[in-house]
Amino acid sequence: MRSGYARLHEVWGKSTGRNMTTNNGHVSSPLAVRGATLKFGGVTALDDVSISVADDELLAIIGPNGAGKTSLLNVTAGFYRPQKGRVELSGQDVTGLRVDQIARRGLARTFQGTHLFAGQTVVENIMIGRHMLMKSNVVQAFFQFGPVMREESEHREAAEEIIDFLEIEAIRNRPVGTLGYGLRKRVDLGRALAQEPSILLMDEPMAGMNSEEKEDLARFILDVREARKIPVVLVEHDMGVVMDLADRIVVLDFGRVIAEGTPEEIQKDPAVIKAYLG
Repeated sequence: MRSGYARLHEVWGKSTGRNMTTNNGHVSSPLAVRGATLKFGGVTALDDVSISVADDELLAIIGPNGAGKTSLLNVTAGFYRPQKGRVELSGQDVTGLRVDQIARRGLARTFQGTHLFAGQTVVENIMIGRHMLMKSNVVQAFFQFGPVMREESEHREAAEEIIDFLEIEAIRNRPVGTLGYGLRKRVDLGRALAQEPSILLMDEPMAGMNSEEKEDLARFILDVREARKIPVVLVEHDMGVVMDLADRIVVLDFGRVIAEGTPEEIQKDPAVIKAYLG
């Protein structure tokens, strides 16, 4: 029997995976990491790693524990600066920029744990994701000038649209701390979407979920890629989820890329079977 994830992917169809080629011959991708090397003392976390993500593509990154998956996301998002290599967003070099600067250029991320404010409501947490898009300063916000009120209204409208998209209208006014884990993960996705990203990184979003929660979140991840046209980079240990959702898979082992291809190709790759799947 086919899994629920596979049925969802069949409904939405596969991404075309097309990129644009620039005049100098380089491929302009929503995200590209080129030759990244990251070391902590004598430990090499990433060794000359290169990946690129196509428009509307869902790229999965897999590998054993300690393979460098989260390190790759941290380099991409600006938490770590690689000793060698660079990170590009839509062809622009963002290597060495601060996390907030990279986020303002269109990169959003969800984490293994939910980075939410437990005492705040669902809608308030999603509104927090809008803060970097706000143009008003502290003085304007304090006095509630007309433009500030209009901006606040626009951001709230955007947050409400995300709430509708994620089907969490019924809990919009509940404190996040009162929600189950699966719903908190959905709110965390909403917070990331509130940034209006051009690329979304997701670090083990299915961790700690039951089967029903996984299938719900899988549906929304596909919606992000297909309906909202946002490419997704997914780090995930659940191979059922990965094989059913991904358009393409990159496999890391000891900080190096050992394989890259479609789910069907990766399942048959001897190096992958030896290092991970076997």
